Amino acid sequence: MARSQDSFTFTVGKLDAGMAILLGERAHLIEFPSVLLPPGVTTGSIVNIAVHQNIVEERKRDQEFWGVQRDILETFGCASPEPPQLEVRNVTQTSVTLEWPSLKLATAKLRSLDIYKNSQRLASIPNALTNTSTKLSGLSVDTTYSFQLVLRTTAGTFPSNLIRLRTHTIADTSGISVCFGTVADEALLHDAKAALREMKAKWSDKIQIDTTHFVCTTPAMTPAGATVSGGNVSGGPGVEYQRALQLSIPVVQPQWILACLVEKKMVPIAGFYLGITPPSIYHAQRPQSMSQASLPSTNGTNAHKTAPNRASMPAARTTAGSPPATIKKPFESTPEEESDGETKVERTVPKKSVPGTETRHKSNGTMDRNFRFPSGVSISTYPARSANTPGDFSALVATRCL
Repeated sequence: MARSQDSFTFTVGKLDAGMAILLGERAHLIEFPSVLLPPGVTTGSIVNIAVHQNIVEERKRDQEFWGVQRDILETFGCASPEPPQLEVRNVTQTSVTLEWPSLKLATAKLRSLDIYKNSQRLASIPNALTNTSTKLSGLSVDTTYSFQLVLRTTAGTFPSNLIRLRTHTIADTSGISVCFGTVADEALLHDAKAALREMKAKWSDKIQIDTTHFVCTTPAMTPAGATVSGGNVSGGPGVEYQRALQLSIPVVQPQWILACLVEKKMVPIAGFYLGITPPSIYHAQRPQSMSQASLPSTNGTNAHKTAPNRASMPAARTTAGSPPATIKKPFESTPEEESDGETKVERTVPKKSVPGTETRHKSNGTMDRNFRFPSGVSISTYPARSANTPGDFSALVATRCL
């Protein structure tokens, strides 16, 4: 029996429901699916099997396969997740606020986004697909830290750039970021904003992630909030005041900002909480020029402050029967005192007396009748004083000086 070059003759050796055993001319034995045999074939039947290559179908299959591969490459292979770009938003003495753009994952799926501090995993960022900032507290003052984000996706791991920073010292007030509420005194509000500008600090009309203090004089809600350069009021101060309480943001008065400017450092807020009377030294005052500050006040209420008594001795007390002690001259020694170098009688004008401590001549109300002045001194220079007339020793000395 003639057969083509690509046809082979086999004898059916065994046939069952699913598989047939075919025997070739050279004792080749193959297993062949019985469903592919012609109908009526039984054990002992001889069959010819021909095999042909279908080149047209192969080309069609190859085109479909590589088309799918190109689609996969364009969809999943050309765009890959981008590493996050970490940036510093604000730094204070004990905290740092970091931010980054929205994550670009391409076609990958997010597994985790972790924040690292000093090359150690600190925490996982919650809601990483929508959250683009974080605030880290509990840092040490004037200390160097390094921070980095690590993005993990189904397409691989992508670390961000490394940020190195140093927390502020107590004298650095540029990290202050306040949210203004209701400040009744417009001049006080203006002075507080001017102080913030001078300290290179920030303020806003809305609480943000880097807000450090909420400043107001009353928690009441007003129709309009504080006007901020480049900002729009989105809600009444009452709403922001409630948010500050919920977020545990300290609520202070504007005088705290002025105190930080005056002290040139971060002042404790204990004395400036809302409801506490702040120190009067930090109340808003317009600065005076040096000429204005040096001029004495002409106001009648301050006359006693600008014209103090500059006398070296207080005015001597006068009593009934004693001469007025308005003329004060330094005591001059008598000729006897100048000639006598060994025996001297010291008579000094008493200093300013302090109540309860002044030294007075103590006597029982009488004079020593045996007292005699040195020769050459006229007794008439002293006023006569009876034993029953009360006198003042300072008045006598002043009269003697005359």
